[in-house]
Amino acid sequence: MTPFHLALTVRDINEARDFYTQTLGCSMGRSDIDWVDLDFFGHQLTCHLDPELGKQGKVKQHINPVDGHGVPIPHCGVVLEMPVWRTLAESLKGKVAFIIEPYIRFPGEPGEQATMFFCDPSGNALEFKAFKNISKQLFAT
Repeated sequence: MTPFHLALTVRDINEARDFYTQTLGCSMGRSDIDWVDLDFFGHQLTCHLDPELGKQGKVKQHINPVDGHGVPIPHCGVVLEMPVWRTLAESLKGKVAFIIEPYIRFPGEPGEQATMFFCDPSGNALEFKAFKNISKQLFAT
């Protein structure tokens, strides 16, 4: 699989670096005063400073109803193996304010998946999900 690259805006580079490395366990790559590259579960995530957000600012988002929950839009994230997802979900309890607590979405349906949503300190919504059988369920209809 080829890794993706994603760039997000953040209000504070040090705050973003701490969140992604300390809370999510990502490792750092290259960085400068206004940006930092991170190994985001095997993918390249770059956080870029947006001074217009201000020290307490948040990225704008809206909510879309899915499966009885308010899913934040835009959002990004990764699909993990189920044991990795479970370990991450457990490790995040008490460390993040979940928008959607870890749970199984669409139980018994072709797209059944484990999912959770929360934001980084700048308000970038993140989703982490997993499937029992990713090769059969990721794009199931």
